[in-house]
Amino acid sequence: MRFTKMQGAGNDYIYVNCLEETVNDPKAAAIKVSDRHFGIGADGLVLICPSEKADFFMDMYNADGSRGKMCGNAVRCVAKYVYDRGLVHRDEIAIETLSGIKTIQVRVEGGKVVAARVNMGAPVLNARDIPTAFEGETVVSQKLTIGEETHTVTCVSMGNPHCVVFVQDPNALELPKIGPAFERHPMFPDRINTEFVHVISPTHLEMRVWERGSGETLACGTGACASVVAATLNGFCRRGETVRVRLRGGELQIQWAADGDVYMTGPAAEICTGEIEV
Repeated sequence: MRFTKMQGAGNDYIYVNCLEETVNDPKAAAIKVSDRHFGIGADGLVLICPSEKADFFMDMYNADGSRGKMCGNAVRCVAKYVYDRGLVHRDEIAIETLSGIKTIQVRVEGGKVVAARVNMGAPVLNARDIPTAFEGETVVSQKLTIGEETHTVTCVSMGNPHCVVFVQDPNALELPKIGPAFERHPMFPDRINTEFVHVISPTHLEMRVWERGSGETLACGTGACASVVAATLNGFCRRGETVRVRLRGGELQIQWAADGDVYMTGPAAEICTGEIEV
């Protein structure tokens, strides 16, 4: 299987051009290639496939083989892949995902995509649609008990479910310990991605993330979007303003616009290409 390894703000995936390649068992392939000791090393596997509804279809799998619906960093890298290789010749690209079609505006320097702006769509705030088992229509500043500690959480879906927790120092947390407890809590029937966010200012957040199926990653695009939405719902940020979200792997710019959609801007970079038996 020929592959390309790419990263967006440190969120790295293995990309396969399924217009030319066939991956018979994506779950097993994702587990193998993601292993950082016995595989290539990545947060998961992304298959670039034909689409009847858009320019391409992004089919993504987490490091544990579970299928994901959407990844903001990965969709920017898909746009870079197809543009840089001449599979599309426009600077606006439509990519189908399991959470809908995303429109990406690429920024090109020297004939190559270096960054992209993605319309991530409107956030889902209904508790059952996220989904969560919380009572009430929304989950804003609700209490959640994890072990012996009670946390205040806000939940948002950006095509995948997120639980946002505001903290003073994300870097002081033992994420390998508390991340799985959030991910598999009974209040989250489909498991959950969890963001631990420090509000630096109304236009600047710092975030660490525990992703369901992958563990801690250096960045999460949908998580950054969910964090800005949650910060706005809690009065920390202002609707319509661009917010810088600092992650361990880089920085993303997020805007929850007046039209209701969330826009994400961030880098996309290619690391290497190669072949592996799967």
